[in-house]
Amino acid sequence: MSGTEAAPRVGDAVDLAIDKAVYRGRGLGRVAGRVVFVPRSYPGDRVRARVTAVHAGYLEASLVEVLEPTASRREATCPQGPECPGCAYQEVVYEEQLRLKEAVLRESLARARAGWGGPIAVHPSPERGWRVRATVHASAGEHGLRLGFRREGSHRILDFGGCQQMSEPMNAVVPQLREALGRRRGLAASLRGIDLLESPDAGQRVAALATTLRPAEAPQLAGIAGQVPGLAGLGVLCHPHRLQWLHGAPHVEARVAGLVLRAHVESFFQANRFLLEPLVATVTELVPAGSGRILDLYAGVGLFSLPLAARVGGEVVAVEQPGTASEDARENARRNRLDAVRVRAEDVASALAAIPVEPGERVVLDPPRSGAGAGVVDAIAGRSPRAVVYVSCDPPTLGRDLARFAAAGYRPDTVHLFDLFPDTFHLETVVRLHR
Repeated sequence: MSGTEAAPRVGDAVDLAIDKAVYRGRGLGRVAGRVVFVPRSYPGDRVRARVTAVHAGYLEASLVEVLEPTASRREATCPQGPECPGCAYQEVVYEEQLRLKEAVLRESLARARAGWGGPIAVHPSPERGWRVRATVHASAGEHGLRLGFRREGSHRILDFGGCQQMSEPMNAVVPQLREALGRRRGLAASLRGIDLLESPDAGQRVAALATTLRPAEAPQLAGIAGQVPGLAGLGVLCHPHRLQWLHGAPHVEARVAGLVLRAHVESFFQANRFLLEPLVATVTELVPAGSGRILDLYAGVGLFSLPLAARVGGEVVAVEQPGTASEDARENARRNRLDAVRVRAEDVASALAAIPVEPGERVVLDPPRSGAGAGVVDAIAGRSPRAVVYVSCDPPTLGRDLARFAAAGYRPDTVHLFDLFPDTFHLETVVRLHR
């Protein structure tokens, strides 16, 4: 199709070459002078795609057929197949995945006007069994209880056939739960999903069942735990949001940097068991030594706070929203006898406004996917910290926040890419900033 022809419409099939990868697992090509985004296509592919949406300046399309594959393509081995949205990059050899992710990171930063031309240290991961937490969805119908992941672009649930991201013991728990819950048809109808958390050594697993049950009804499920030998703990999330724990403890333990940390099933904890140690070691190494306090913002269970107190020294203020994660952080500091860690259970913006500025401060922040945002970035920069170490799971929001930091005079001097999510389009970035 030439650039003089009319632009394709929804439903049209188009043939195009994929020029580069962009965030969210899509390939970018052009038809009739317009950009086209095609999921599950990769640089070097020539594909046939069907237009699904037309926007001002670009098109969205679904992959119909790979006409000429790039040399880095391989056969996917996932039992769920391409219908599962979890592994957008599994059909690319792993070394190419890392190259694509580095290119996507650089592109995202450049688009946000926070471009980085220096080296990026890339930390790979084993592709299988890396995940310590997972959510499976549930639906009950005339054919019984179905547990699994949602089909690509749909709310329909694929029957669980195993997930290569999960360990063998975690994979075994899902069909055991399906069988045990399936025998309780009346209660199974109330099930909406299951949150699973496993210790990094794969020795402990706990599960929280998300349901529409009222709290008084939850104890009826207590016997389920005894029918699932792989579970150390079981709880029920009732309506409205209230977790009732029925069996065992709601935590697993992780050994990181010589410390023992507990994590509640509802607490945020990094997902990749293999890169926990390298990630923590990198963050602690990037924080310069000094006498000023360290602010660990969005601290979670204290994954960075505790090693920082143990290795870098000085007072560490861990800021985390009230809830299970801040409770875990307090208990972790107590159990590891790290009196220098002080946990503040409040939102980050309020904490930054309340904590007096101290010369020589260093800041670590690991915000959610939405990023820190203008208010928090400005509050951090306004404190004139000696250094900022930013841990991000979303390149576009990282770029936005780095551009804001740059406007305040803080620019990167070091960038690391951790492949915490192999075979997916997700990636983790660690950036150190100095004024």
